[in-house]
Amino acid sequence: MSDANRVLIFDTTLRDGEQSPGATMSHAEKLEIANLLDEMGVDIIEAGFPIASEGDFAAVSEIARQTKGATVCGLARANIADIDRCWEAVKHAKSPRIHTFIGTSPLHRQIPNLTMDEMADRIHETVTHARNLCDNVQWSPMDATRTEWDYLCRVIEIAIKAGATTINIPDTVGYTAPRESASLISRLIETVPGAGDVVFATHCHNDLGMATANSLAAVEAGARQIECTINGLGERAGNTALEEVVMAMKTRHDIMPFTTGVDTRKIMHISRRVAAVSGFAVQPNKAIVGKNAFAHESGIHQDGMLKNPENFEIMRPEDVGLAATNLVMGKHSGRAALRSKLNELGYELADNQLADVFVRFKELADRKKEVFDDDLVALMRDASNDPAAEHLKLKFLRVVCGTQAPQSADITLTVGGVDQQATAQGDGPVDATFNAVKALYPHGARLQLYQVHAVTEGTDAQATVTVRMEEDGVLATGEAADTDTVVASAKAYVTALNRLRVRKEKLGGKDTREVSYKDAG
Repeated sequence: MSDANRVLIFDTTLRDGEQSPGATMSHAEKLEIANLLDEMGVDIIEAGFPIASEGDFAAVSEIARQTKGATVCGLARANIADIDRCWEAVKHAKSPRIHTFIGTSPLHRQIPNLTMDEMADRIHETVTHARNLCDNVQWSPMDATRTEWDYLCRVIEIAIKAGATTINIPDTVGYTAPRESASLISRLIETVPGAGDVVFATHCHNDLGMATANSLAAVEAGARQIECTINGLGERAGNTALEEVVMAMKTRHDIMPFTTGVDTRKIMHISRRVAAVSGFAVQPNKAIVGKNAFAHESGIHQDGMLKNPENFEIMRPEDVGLAATNLVMGKHSGRAALRSKLNELGYELADNQLADVFVRFKELADRKKEVFDDDLVALMRDASNDPAAEHLKLKFLRVVCGTQAPQSADITLTVGGVDQQATAQGDGPVDATFNAVKALYPHGARLQLYQVHAVTEGTDAQATVTVRMEEDGVLATGEAADTDTVVASAKAYVTALNRLRVRKEKLGGKDTREVSYKDAG
């Protein structure tokens, strides 16, 4: 296979993906996801927007230091201060990249209030400055798909002459269609002087549900970098989903003879981790990573699958890191079996970690007839809460609910190492529980999201609860699983409050939204 057919995977989960309202990740979570992306084999990790906040700068800088294989990229607006701050963060990487952008469409030119000529001068100045700092510079004309053709060609030529090595073409608002996406890329490569010396990239949003199709069409037309996120996370309807474009090229290699460096067997694990840390659950019918992607309920389908899986599956579950068979664990399973199963699911545990998880597993197995793969994933999510954020701990909970009696919750919390008890009423058991927590730990945080979904089927299924809290611009998400939905709700609520407390302390009370900016796609 020629190198000309090698497609670079540029993952922006930690930058564009994190811009989804409520998807803010902690420092430790960003480092974890960056490490998983690096291990999976993505080519470029866009680690964040360094000038946005001290927290973002610290995360990008640490990711740059720890990443072993991937290029580490930071985002910068078209001004010198942004670019300098970006370089300070990424310069520690083995392979650093500066990604600078400006909106070039008529609508976006109005934001900085620049004329066409003034913007052209700004592009030349800032790309030149970035290239003087770093050999690897990416430039994006934001809202490229709604930019006048002649002007788009003009500014791309300026960026190339100023030293940009990658030209990204963002469909910022998900406006284009596959035929247009392909045409735009091919025309730019044919028309713009110097286009043959740079890599063209595509960055598509999913507002009309065509992000994957638009990205693949751009690749067929000559783009050799796809900007994407895990689970399609991103603003509004999201970005191109990494798992979709990678598996599309792998599965339909007959008509799309392109290769990537991604180890697809790691897709399912990182999908689950991104869902957990972002608080954005994957919809069951989501392509590749959805719960139902490899499930078959129809009798005709089941019969066909038993005779030959290829009747109804165009991909093997193992290819995306999903166990081909679901080995059911139970209360008689031992540590060796648990370790083996967790290894299959992508978790490698030290002996002390396994000992802790094994205790939790046995407790769960005593309450459930069967413990499935998804139960173990939920168990691992529940066990991965930041131990540094345990100011509050749930010790005891009893609720009273029904059609006649008032809904009430009797709760005991460990607050800063001291057990405290309270009873409160509310509009239902969950509301009563949250009111009881607030009585013991007064706060001004606002509940932004409360979400429940069953991990597996059956009346003894675990419920995974996601809670998102906001106070003074600081966001925190908590997630917990339990066979009792109210207990899971209390655990998630307490976890969110713990994380909110830690983040506010680190910020010294500052609002996290220190910089107002538009994304580069």
